[in-house]
Amino acid sequence: MARKPRPAIDWSATTWEGARKRQLERWATLTLDEILDAQEMMADLARELAPKPPRRATPRGKPRGRR
Repeated sequence: MARKPRPAIDWSATTWEGARKRQLERWATLTLDEILDAQEMMADLARELAPKPPRRATPRGKPRGRR
């Protein structure tokens, strides 16, 4: 059984600078609508992953509900 040839690796993309260049090239191919959609998705993800602030207790020691 013959093995399929592996695709060539572009080693220039394995450095910080190379990865950043590739990222900018990919973003340059997107339309404005695609860029805005991607930024909205990233903002949603950042809100989901952000740590929640601790809930403050009322003077009686019961946690406050959201208003």
